[in-house]
Order: sequence, then structure tokens, then C-alpha cells
Amino acid sequence: MTAFVLSPALFASTLFVVGIAETVVRLLGDGMCDVAGPLGVEMLCYPFMQQAFVAGLCVGVVAPLVGSFLVHRDMAFIGDTLAHTAFAGVAIGLFLGTAFDLGISPYLSALVAAVLAALLIELISEYTDAYGDVSMAIVLSGGFALGTVVISLTDGGIAVGISQYLFGSLSTVTLENASLLLILSGLVVGVVAATYKQLLFVTFDETAARVARVNVERYSRLLIVLTAVVVVAAMQIMGVILVAAMLVVPVAAAAQIARSFRESVLLAVVAGELAVLLGLTASYQYGVAAGGSIVLVAIGVYAIVVVADGVRSARLGRGVASGSKTPTAADGGETATEAENES
Repeated sequence: MTAFVLSPALFASTLFVVGIAETVVRLLGDGMCDVAGPLGVEMLCYPFMQQAFVAGLCVGVVAPLVGSFLVHRDMAFIGDTLAHTAFAGVAIGLFLGTAFDLGISPYLSALVAAVLAALLIELISEYTDAYGDVSMAIVLSGGFALGTVVISLTDGGIAVGISQYLFGSLSTVTLENASLLLILSGLVVGVVAATYKQLLFVTFDETAARVARVNVERYSRLLIVLTAVVVVAAMQIMGVILVAAMLVVPVAAAAQIARSFRESVLLAVVAGELAVLLGLTASYQYGVAAGGSIVLVAIGVYAIVVVADGVRSARLGRGVASGSKTPTAADGGETATEAENES
């Protein structure tokens, strides 16, 4: 009886949230056209580009936000791992749709596969003697192997359809996809905001976090589950192969010049948004792959920051090598005190 009462309520609530998200996407798109149209930027008046830019702006926020914790925990490799398992999820979704006509969204199956893989990585790390990156390597290779096997089961029938998920595409971002990404981004930002102090403490000083009775395992699992959500959300534009770059490259650029973790997060988001805006514009203007364009711009931003930081250090008389931030400061170690203070 309870399930009967709750299920329609949950369904109605979901439809309500999705409806609000679609309205917000439309309003943002109309706002882009109102601002850019008079300036002669016609691409922002096309619905598919408006949806792509809304999705890209969401990715530019959540990927560096979650990636900041991953990079400073030496877990940059996990983005690639979850992307490869998401590939297996996409293959399973397409296979079920083709072979059994089940109509399962490849993004939903990719999200389920990525979350399960994230939890599997934690289980392998906790209950075996394998180091963290070994568990990631096992899950990465297993996920990719599963994906290739599933594709081969249909005699290559879904191989053509899966290419858009491998490399990303502007045209695949529908209003529903952009709305779902907006909802997921809001969820990720909300969870990070609510658990920021705990995540910060666990990131920089696990021992002190345990002494302070912070559940390190719980927040570690939370972080990688958030990573799985971000990977699947960004997959629409970035593609499976390049999605992990947005978790790492903007953060690496920000770490060159940031003086604290909080500042590093903000600068990483700025770098991510810059990469998305310029990358999507280049993709539209020159007809090149959106994911590749965004990643190349992000790497360009990183290179510029590295050079600028080196020049600044040289001017201060410290020299490029000796004047760069010390390893402790560059990887955010200086903010361990910040974590303790905030906790």
C-alpha cells in the first residue's frame, strides 16, 4: 500500500523536477539568443547549440569541482576507469535495446555501470592487498573488455551507434539530455557543498580525519560515486575517451597558481568554463569534434598558465625550477591546515 502511494508521488515529483529543468534550459537558451543575437552570434539562437552550451556549462562546473578532490588525492586515473566502464554500460544499453527491444537509455545503463564500478574499486581496495591504482586498472580493463564483448554479440550491429558515445557530439544533446544534466549537476554541486568540510579533511589528512571520527570510507565512496555521475553526464559532449580530461586538466592549470584549495577549485571551474565555451565555438565554426576541441583548449590554457607562472617566478628572481611552487604547495598540501581549521 505504501509503495502504491509513494510510487505515483515519486513519479509526479520526478516529472515536476524535469519540467522545471526543461523550463530553465529554455530560459537560458532564450537568454543566450537575446544577448548574442544582436551581436551577430547566430549560433546561440539555434536550439541544439543552446542545449549544447547549457550542457557544456554544467560540465565546466561539476567536472573541475569533483576533479579537484580527485587530483589532490592522487586519484586522477579514476576518471578514465569509470569512463571505460561507462562504455560497457552504453554497450549493454544498446544491446538490450537492439536484441530485446527494451528501450533502455544507454545513459542510464552507463550510469548504473559507472556507479557499480566505482563501488567495486573501493571494495577491491578495502578487502584486498591491491593498491588503489591496481584496483582501477583491473576495473578499467574489465569494463572495456565487457564492452567489446557485448558489441561483438550483435555482429557489429551497434558498433555504428556507439561511436557518438565514444567521441561525443553536439547534435546528441537533446532538451531532455540537457535538462537531465542540469539536474545531475545541481545534485553534484549540492552534495559537494553539504559535505565540503568532510571531503576536504579526508582529501588532505585521512589520519586526522579518522581521529576526528570522520567516516573516511563513506566519504571516499561518496566522492567516487559523484565522479561516476559526472563522467556519465559529461559523456554526451566529451565522449567516453576524453571525458576524464575535464576532471584533470583544468585542475592542473589551477594548481599552478592557486594559493589555497578553495581558490584552486574556483580557478579550475573558470578554466573549465573557458575550455567549454571556446571548444564548443570552435566545434561549431569549423565542424570538428566537440570533445577534442574542448580538451585541446583546456590543454592550451594549462600550457599558458605554466608559462606565465614560470615567467612570473623568473621575474621574482627565483628561477623557473626553484621558483615554482613546492610539491607540497602545488598539490594542495598547504591546505591541510585549512582542512583542520574548517573541520
